[in-house]
Amino acid sequence: MFFQECEEQLAELESGLLKMNDGDRDPETVNAVFRAVHSIKGGAGAFGLDDLVAFAHVFETTLDCVRSNKLEPNQDVLKVMLKSADVLADLTNAARDGGSVDESRSRGLVKELEALANGELPSPSASAEAPAPKAAAKPVAKAVPAAPAPAVKPTDDSGFQPIPFSFDDFGGEGDAGAGLPAYEVTFKPRYELYSKGNDATLLLRDLSRLGEMTIYCNTDELPGLEELDPEGAYLFWNVTIKTDKGEDAIRTVFEFAEWDCELTVKAVEEARAGATSNEELPMVPVPFDLSILDESGAVEEVSGAVAAETAAAVAAAETASNVTQMAAAAARVEKKESAAAAAAAASAAAQNNAAGAGQTIRVDLDRVDRLINLVGELVINQAMLSQSVIENDTTGTSSINMGLEELQQLTREIQDSVMAIRAQPVKPVFQRMSRIVREIADMTGKSIRLITEGENTEVDKTVIDKLAEPLTHMIRNAVDHGIETPEKRAAAGKNTEGTVRLTAKHRSGRILIELADDGAGINREKVRQKAIDNDLIPADANLSDEEIDNLIFLPGFSTADKISDISGRGVGMDVVKRSIQALGGRINITSKPGHGSVFTMSLPLTLAVLDGMVVTVAGQTLVVPLTAIVETLQPEAAAIHSFGANHRLISIRNSFCPLVDVGRILNFRATQANPVEGVALLVESEGGGQRALMVDAIQGQRQVVIKSLEANYTHVPGIAAATILGDGRVALILDVDAVVGASRGQSLKAEMSLAAVG
Repeated sequence: MFFQECEEQLAELESGLLKMNDGDRDPETVNAVFRAVHSIKGGAGAFGLDDLVAFAHVFETTLDCVRSNKLEPNQDVLKVMLKSADVLADLTNAARDGGSVDESRSRGLVKELEALANGELPSPSASAEAPAPKAAAKPVAKAVPAAPAPAVKPTDDSGFQPIPFSFDDFGGEGDAGAGLPAYEVTFKPRYELYSKGNDATLLLRDLSRLGEMTIYCNTDELPGLEELDPEGAYLFWNVTIKTDKGEDAIRTVFEFAEWDCELTVKAVEEARAGATSNEELPMVPVPFDLSILDESGAVEEVSGAVAAETAAAVAAAETASNVTQMAAAAARVEKKESAAAAAAAASAAAQNNAAGAGQTIRVDLDRVDRLINLVGELVINQAMLSQSVIENDTTGTSSINMGLEELQQLTREIQDSVMAIRAQPVKPVFQRMSRIVREIADMTGKSIRLITEGENTEVDKTVIDKLAEPLTHMIRNAVDHGIETPEKRAAAGKNTEGTVRLTAKHRSGRILIELADDGAGINREKVRQKAIDNDLIPADANLSDEEIDNLIFLPGFSTADKISDISGRGVGMDVVKRSIQALGGRINITSKPGHGSVFTMSLPLTLAVLDGMVVTVAGQTLVVPLTAIVETLQPEAAAIHSFGANHRLISIRNSFCPLVDVGRILNFRATQANPVEGVALLVESEGGGQRALMVDAIQGQRQVVIKSLEANYTHVPGIAAATILGDGRVALILDVDAVVGASRGQSLKAEMSLAAVG
């Protein structure tokens, strides 16, 4: 459950950072990003994931500087934070699946984050082509400290160094809390709170955001330095806060630490809250106005003995907190069971708090798959039952027929509901592409912006799970081959920052995913020559622009001049085509030299069921997907025209459309059938235009359950899958695109033929 929630928090983190990168400065967006990292750190601490806690702690600190307006989130700052989000995801995956993370990269980012938190400029890009970093905003002006502010110690190679925090948000202003309910809060951390990566100072900062606050720090239990236990917790705080948010809001601040501290919250009379003094408290108080810290963590000058005691308290608090953070790796093993229970309880509480956003339940995917299979069998059995009744009941008005109609409707509703459970937005896959764009852009020295649209378009989870690999190859291809370097773009009069656009949308019962770039487009002369040099096509081949573009899908094809970590080995786009075909989809290319290319993938919404038209061809029963059919018609002799030796056209509303004999294409018969004696199905295919498919007869429209031929038998050219009909017979589901491709003179048997691409 923790790792599932980490995935959600990481998605929220990247989404928020990308919004900020686009100029969004809404405080709620910044807070959402901060909460995501804070939640991951809190849960990781509960399970003793020390590396994850340490990195998240530094990341959280820098984000807190943005949240408190000490650090301007410009493009250079956000570039570091986006890379940090990638490393945070790597650390999470390593904790879940095992393995390791590039330590040099992690340490380098930690140092960059620390520098940002100290108000230093991010390091210049190593790439000569990358734009120069912009100057960071100056920190908010504070009172001048009595002594020079100590700089944050840089991280050495032995581990991470926590950063002292600043507290400009604490303390009230005048009568801001007048007339508001007041509460007394006693907060006494246990050592477990620090070992799990939580920080008392951050909790107190969050508490102060609820209203005007007066706080006292108790140091009675603080021992001498020689007796100090680095894992101990000696300080506790008594807080009076005036807020209209209520007690629940106060307790929510401590929800991740509730089991690792002694916490009491009680309402008090306004008069008592206003009259609170040191004498009323059951301890020797030290006034601890947290606003006395400047942005570097230095203590401002305070008069008399109180100043000395306050400074001692601050130093002790930072010592205890920092040392326990660094000693997290030695956290007691015997405490982990209770820590896990605490994390689970915290998760449940968080879910309860978010109930207003919609109730959800986590279900093992295997259970949903089993339900899908059972619904598929229900559809088949319902069809068989209907077939039996039709064959034995000629009246058509019996109560059995009426019951069957209701059963058919209920079966369809159940199937639709079950498929909706598996439907998920493509957003998680699209978000993963952002990281790939950043990494490849850094490696190639290019400046590239990824724009995503239609992220909430839903599709079956089986399709989503298999989208990542082809999209990854296509993104790498677009960034490495499609987008030019900044110098070449500037010379061509283009913006030096290239754009890659990833779009998802529904169309005619399928999902269309488009990947477009504004690069140089496909260099057709270079592609053709490379194909000839690699013996992929003959030198005298006469190819159209579309066919040349599709050469990039041939195995072993690459236009890279040399092999690199990104490309040049001829592996990539052929994998894309195979992956898309395995999903029952197709891919099409359009390119305009100098202006970019567009790759369009058309995929079924689900791999489980489809609506189809059952037809007869040369004594064989086939199913044609309903989404591919535009209309059906009975050809007339006057509408049929010969074209060449073996081709025929049919006239439809003053336009001509090629006529394709399905039985001849699939070798069901040796000669072409008479079109007048059959039925024409006008179909559309991606890149192939319209064709009229000739079949002998139409049996009816039916919903069928898809059964994989490759998994149960072998690949059959021209056939996409199979199904079981109501009478128990197996029927083949036609691959419309392969048949249309074959009608253009391309072989069905050529596994990597260009027809399958179009």
